[in-house]
Amino acid sequence: MTEKRVAENVEAGVEDAPQAKRLRTDEAMDEDRNATAATTTQASTETATVITEDSLNDMDEGTESDAGSQVGSTEKRKKKFDTRRRRKDKSNTDGKPKPARNRRRATKEEEEANREKRRLEEEQGLRQPRLPKRQSALLIGFCGSGYSGMQIQPMDSVKTIEGVLFQALVKVGAVSQDNADDPVKVALARAARTDAGVHAAGNVVSMKMISTIPGVPDLVAAVNEQLPPEIRFWGFVRTQNSFNARFRKYTYFFPSYLLIPPKPGSGLDERLKAFNESLGDTVPRPIHPFWADAPGNSTKEEDLIRKRRWRVDSGPIERLRETARRYEGTHNFHNFTVGRDFKDRSNFRFMKSITIEDPVVYGETEWISVLFHGQSFMLHQIRKMMSGLVLSCRTGAPPEVIDQLYNEEQVFVPKMPSLGLLLEEPLFTSYNSRVAKINTNLKPEDADYRPPIDFDLHREKMAEFKEKFIYKNMREIEDRDGLFDAWIRSVDCYSGDDLLYLNSQGTVPDACVIKKGVRRTNPFREKRVFDTTSFPTADRVKKQLEESDGEEVEEEIIDKKMLAETEG
Repeated sequence: MTEKRVAENVEAGVEDAPQAKRLRTDEAMDEDRNATAATTTQASTETATVITEDSLNDMDEGTESDAGSQVGSTEKRKKKFDTRRRRKDKSNTDGKPKPARNRRRATKEEEEANREKRRLEEEQGLRQPRLPKRQSALLIGFCGSGYSGMQIQPMDSVKTIEGVLFQALVKVGAVSQDNADDPVKVALARAARTDAGVHAAGNVVSMKMISTIPGVPDLVAAVNEQLPPEIRFWGFVRTQNSFNARFRKYTYFFPSYLLIPPKPGSGLDERLKAFNESLGDTVPRPIHPFWADAPGNSTKEEDLIRKRRWRVDSGPIERLRETARRYEGTHNFHNFTVGRDFKDRSNFRFMKSITIEDPVVYGETEWISVLFHGQSFMLHQIRKMMSGLVLSCRTGAPPEVIDQLYNEEQVFVPKMPSLGLLLEEPLFTSYNSRVAKINTNLKPEDADYRPPIDFDLHREKMAEFKEKFIYKNMREIEDRDGLFDAWIRSVDCYSGDDLLYLNSQGTVPDACVIKKGVRRTNPFREKRVFDTTSFPTADRVKKQLEESDGEEVEEEIIDKKMLAETEG
């Protein structure tokens, strides 16, 4: 499938999965005929098909960890392949696979005996009565500070959003004691797996839940009583067994002072100036008014005070919007994530729209919000897209540089701080349209009726939650610690070649291209402090910013499953 065909499929909303079955070559068919001629002549004349492990990986990597997406033909094929592989691994010494062991099914008498045993235990109070479970979509919101991501982990010591939610559901009886030890038993899944520290005003957890519990008239209120205030359960709806979120909305917030050009004489300023001159751009650029008015040898603390009072005009905002339009549509975003090869088809993502709002002042600082509406995102994708957007605008690189980053050359794009990232909500447009047709001749009280998955019913409570637990936390950390200023100064002090694509012509020079097996002499090192959103004290932030062991080079080896599932 050509890249053009892949792009067209993604933009149209078609799953980008390769055909699972591929015809063997003539040579392979001849070998099959020779190998099976002694057993049957019919097998040698039939056209065979195979499922390769690579094709299965391709199919799986193109999708996020969408709630309910586990149901489908792709997983059935993968299970079939995994079964074949396990048989091969357990082969005899002669190389022939062992026959599969058939599990003995319980007889009718045994099943009846088990039911009778359970009934007696329930009557004696030794076991709780079995209550019916229903496939449900749970609508939640959370502040991710202090949590190790969205997805529940097998280790109890790791604090996750799903782990806390699951225990709350167990306490109120929405999950039976028989299933309390393993969320897999209730088919727990999520619409969007967010990374550690990332916030969400709206996300969806899918599971088989007991929704009618004796003595619990209001399940939502009961669950919220068991949850900490930074995690909220908005509501739930009964769903069909298979559903997924094809699109998401994320918002990124940042102080407008990040658009001020690099400080004159800084490492990035000097390196770009010298490289632009080598390209023939010898016309000196005027010093930005912010730096022209600065007192000589001003400290970083003095600069930050002035930055917070600075207000952006319409020029940089329009430049931001013009550059952001380069992200819209279907592109190969391999340079905006980690650990992916240019040829990986799952790099193709469709951005429906990117909206940059007018600046708003909170306290002393002016903030800008950017809304991303896209067809799923990869790990660190939004933070890297924001970095490419902001850095190109503040250095004077033309908007066309974004187009260059879709090409085969691998370059380094820094990540903006996690602090500004918020998952607004996953969107279930296709699913809601499907159930609307099913509900045409049904009433809400009918057993087959399925309501849409709709966050609009909870919009007012979600807005209050965002202001109290997300925006307030974000602004307080920035006001206290100047985290965004620390990040932009870490960029400006870099004097190596990794960011030379920010030149005045918007080209990608060979000096900044990352080549496999070739060590970079002065790689950009990111500080891990910018990957977190939880800062209990200002001293801790200062210590982390100063520690050299808090630095990292772009990740080279990342768990494949995490790459396929984690986003933002």
